[in-house]
Amino acid sequence: MKEENYGYIKIKLDALIKDRGISKNKLSHKAEMQRSQINQYCNGEITRLDTAVLARICATLNCRIEDLLEFVPPSEDNE
Repeated sequence: MKEENYGYIKIKLDALIKDRGISKNKLSHKAEMQRSQINQYCNGEITRLDTAVLARICATLNCRIEDLLEFVPPSEDNE
């Protein structure tokens, strides 16, 4: 969900999966997540972030949280 007045959090899981060369199926198995949940993260359909899930993703992909999430500030046009 985008909150144009405040900016939003962009989830970069899809790009991270491609960069790491791991399949969504393998990630779901290793991170103990449902494939549908991974798809929701990849498609930006998650509205509430679960810190335990984020930790499992980071541990599985050997990445930092800032590799996975990005704050996109509001555009100056909306101020």
